[in-house]
Amino acid sequence: MVIMVNGRETLLEEGLTLAGFVAAKGFDPETVVIERNQAVAVRGQWADIALQPGDVLEIVSFVGGG
Repeated sequence: MVIMVNGRETLLEEGLTLAGFVAAKGFDPETVVIERNQAVAVRGQWADIALQPGDVLEIVSFVGGG
């Protein structure tokens, strides 16, 4: 299936959850916020959110520094 991630088409396997996507891409779940189809996805629900063809994800990572 094809979804959009930060403005780029991304090919994924069917049945992948948002939590699985985060793990597969190597993101630290504690340092990212994900918007799915223009709504912020609640981190505690990522394992229950099945990605669908045509979904649009915007992922923002927080980086510390000074």
